[in-house]
Order: sequence, then C-alpha cells, then structure tokens
Amino acid sequence: MKKLLFSSILLGLGTLSMIAQSGTKSPYSQYGLGILSDQSQGFNRGMSGLFQGFRSGSQVNMQNPASYSAVDSLSMIFDLGVSGQFTSFKEGGAKVNAKTANFEYATALFRIFPKFGVSIGLVPYTNVGYSYHTTQRIGTSSTTSTMTFSGSGGLRQAYIGLGYEFFKGFSLGANVSYFWGDYERKIGVTSSDAYVNVLTKTYGAEISSYKLDFGMQYKQALSKNDALTVGATFGLGHKLNADPWLSVTNIDTQTGVSAYSADTITNGLSIPMTIGGGIAYCHKNSLTVGADYQLMRWGAESFPIVNENTDKYELVNNYYMDRHKVTVGADWIPNPMSRRFLNRVHYRIGASYATPYYKINGQDGPKEMTVSAGFAIPLVNSWNNRSVLNVSFQWANLSAKNLVTENSFRVTIGLTFNERWFAKWKVD
Repeated sequence: MKKLLFSSILLGLGTLSMIAQSGTKSPYSQYGLGILSDQSQGFNRGMSGLFQGFRSGSQVNMQNPASYSAVDSLSMIFDLGVSGQFTSFKEGGAKVNAKTANFEYATALFRIFPKFGVSIGLVPYTNVGYSYHTTQRIGTSSTTSTMTFSGSGGLRQAYIGLGYEFFKGFSLGANVSYFWGDYERKIGVTSSDAYVNVLTKTYGAEISSYKLDFGMQYKQALSKNDALTVGATFGLGHKLNADPWLSVTNIDTQTGVSAYSADTITNGLSIPMTIGGGIAYCHKNSLTVGADYQLMRWGAESFPIVNENTDKYELVNNYYMDRHKVTVGADWIPNPMSRRFLNRVHYRIGASYATPYYKINGQDGPKEMTVSAGFAIPLVNSWNNRSVLNVSFQWANLSAKNLVTENSFRVTIGLTFNERWFAKWKVD
C-alpha cells in the first residue's frame, strides 16, 4: 500500500506541474491544436525521439506499448523529466529571445504476470502559449492601429498501457488515455485615436475525451551477438466531442456602447489517425542504431476558423496537411559489464525531419529539423545499480518562406528510478 500511495502522489504532482506549464512561447502555437509534443523521454530524446524498435526492460518506452513486455519481474521503474529551452525568433530584421522551463513527463512500468508489462503515466500532446503585437499607420494620418495576439493552453493525456509477449520475440501492446485540455486565443484591435471602436475576438475550446494507441514489436536474433527489432504503431483518429467557440466584442469608446456575438460549432475538433514503423539493430547489447517513420493523417480532418469566403465561423477543409516525420538515432555503451565508470555510460545521437501539419494564409506552415545528443549516467550505490540520469541536448529549427524562423536549444534531464521492489530478500 505504501508503494501504491507513493506512486499516486508522484503522478499527482506530475499532473499539477503539467497543468501549470505553458510549454512554449512560439507564435506558431496559434494554429491548429498548438505545437505538437514529440512525447519522447529521457532515454530517447538524445536520439531525437527514436522509439519504434527500441525494446529494453530498464526504460519506459510509452510511445510503443508493445515494449512493456520486456520489463523483468523484479523491476519497478519510475521515469521523470524536466526541460529548459532557449529560443530565438527572427522575422525580417527583428529578433526576439525567450526562455521556458517545463515539466515534461512522468511514467512508470512494472510486470504483473510473466511476459505481461503495465505502464501508467502523464505526457503532453500539444502546447499553446504566445503573446505579440503589430502596429501600423492608418492611411496617411498620424493614427496608428495595434493588433495584439495572445494564447494559452494545451492538451495532455494520462494513460494506462499493457504489453504482452505472445510468443518468443513477438509482442503487442496498447495505451488507453484520458485526453483533456483547453485553449484560448485572443485577437485585439485598438487605435491611438481615443474615439475608435475596440474589437476583441476570442477563440476557445474545452476538451475531455479519450485516445487509443496500439503497438507491435518483433525481435529476431541474427547471430549470437546481433539482433533486429521491427516496430509498428497505430493511433486511432476520432472526434473529440468538443464544441469550439468564437466570441466577438466591439466597444464604442465614445458612447460606451458594446456589441457582443458568439458562435459555437458542435463536435468541431478531432485528432488524426497516426501510423508508423521502424527498425532497430543491436550489436552485443552495446550499440543500437535505428530509423523511424511516422504519418499523421491531419489532411483528412477539418478545423474551425472564420471562412474568408463566407465570413462565418465554421469547419473548413484543407486547413490541415498530412504530417510526415523521419527519425534516425544511435545509442552506444562501450562495455555494459565493465568496472570502469565511463565504459558504462550511454552515449546517444540522433536527427529528425518533420513536415508541417497546418497551413498559414494558404501556404505551408514551418517544417521542423532537429539534431540531438545525450548520455545516460548510471547511479550506483550499495543497494541500487540500475537507476540512471539521462541528459540530452537538442537543437530544433522551425522555418517557412516569408514567416518567422525559430531556433531552439533545449536541455532535458530525466531520472529513471529502477527499483527491485519485487525481489525476495533472504537472511542467513
């Protein structure tokens, strides 16, 4: 009971932290459902999120639930992660810097039956957070008009997952998530002329739904020292049972009279079907290299915006685009059985490329490129030699023609506590 209570408190604190954080200051988070989280963790963020064929009994790979079956009978694994990020935004000759610090994830993994692993956790799905303004002169007069843009919110998921090895080398798994969150985006128009109307548009939604993800892994020995693991995942796309809304307030500053209108679209938000696959090659339990591909079918979904043709708030097609992501990465540990400390450190490197999932004024949004590196330091004491400290460094670039360019440097620290809770102690 003490262990279960500790687990509940740990995940509860993670929930509060994730609810409190905004996660981004990117102006691109004003589009779609926000900036998509890659949902990577401490062990694979140094490999730019490589996950499909990664199978280990000492780490929680929640992105492919088939991996849960690899956990051994003695382990109780907790994995917690935080990150700090420095971002440079550049448009034309203007440049702005921003800093953020976030709670990234909280996950746990244990085994309940032979070949049957269970995982629970909390991870972000999207983040919304931005604030900026533009000012321009009206005609040839000295009067200026200022537009302010701000937003906050995001989507999160709390999941429970199962993974089972049906026969040697072949495993299936599934994550069932409670999917929730909200967002609010405001556009305000004011003027330097005290007798001009003040216009405010507010877009928002509250979401409470579910999310289903499935995974498969097949591990085949190639020789005594070599093995190949093939992984695949499938995420169910569906409506979110959310009613996005738009409110418009227009205040006449001279008379004090205000006008208000509101529109709501029933069941107007959705998440896409997601499919992916990848391979990982392992040599002597020392070197692992792999490659992943993921497709998110956003192009099949619609999104609520003010239609330029009808001037109405309604669902429109061709706002989203299918998102493609390719990832490559490697993990190297010189000698897992060595007594030398540096020989038992994991060294990681990776890169990824992703296409945008939305359009901005009819053109493609920003593509994303990342390069990352990291390492895992074993934490050794008299009673525990399996926990590790994961540290990763990631550079990410978001860019599109004639739009804002973002360059981010992110540091992520993850603690993986691997405890022998289920070991039976004997006293002579």
